[in-house]
Amino acid sequence: MIFDKILECYKRNEKQLAVLIDPDKFSFERISEIKHLFAQSPPDLLLVGGSLISADTSRFIKELKLHVDLPVILYPGSSMHVCKQADAVLFLSLISGRNPEFLISHHVAAAPALKKHNIEAISTGYMLIDGGANTSVQYVSQSLPIPSEKNDIAIATALAGQFLGMKTIYMDAGSGAKKSISPSMINAVKEAIDIPLMVGGGIRTEEGVRKACKAGADIVVVGNILEQDMSLLTGFYNAVKSFTE
Repeated sequence: MIFDKILECYKRNEKQLAVLIDPDKFSFERISEIKHLFAQSPPDLLLVGGSLISADTSRFIKELKLHVDLPVILYPGSSMHVCKQADAVLFLSLISGRNPEFLISHHVAAAPALKKHNIEAISTGYMLIDGGANTSVQYVSQSLPIPSEKNDIAIATALAGQFLGMKTIYMDAGSGAKKSISPSMINAVKEAIDIPLMVGGGIRTEEGVRKACKAGADIVVVGNILEQDMSLLTGFYNAVKSFTE
């Protein structure tokens, strides 16, 4: 099980790197590049998805698996993105928002398919944090992000997710965020919860990765910047793997 491996690393205080690929923004003309980079600097987690996807997710993952020998975890924007080719799915509940569609409705629609195709569901409390820009996830979900300076709200929300039985918390500034989540907020949430913490959005440099790790992120998610320069993956990988608390 994929989550068992995540939990093992978490218990050993080993930081993990997750790469998020948006099917709408990835060209298979670059597959040889990503195949080479993944062989040299393999991410711990490979996520596929996004808030708004027009590409055929099933076909995309099937093609990706012909070239990349890593389990694929679906990062769905809706229940329509669920497909049997995925090995697991981040079963995201937008706990920072109040839109029932993204708190439970899409989950009800997706659950039978997950059961039928034996896809591992990793229940995840998803928290949208203000990154200084209106992001796709904010628009699509019609949910306000948690203000970037409101650590108390972030702590309370993350704890609520944990107490509801979520396996992990994912704090995200969203794709295209102008700024990443502050080390102060990451640290505050990390100190409060007892489950793995994922952090993404606005992380564009090795230093940004290091800051997130140092602040307490157990899993650092990168994606948008790699669409512009895939070679940055090596630096991100080294930053995570060389990190010691």
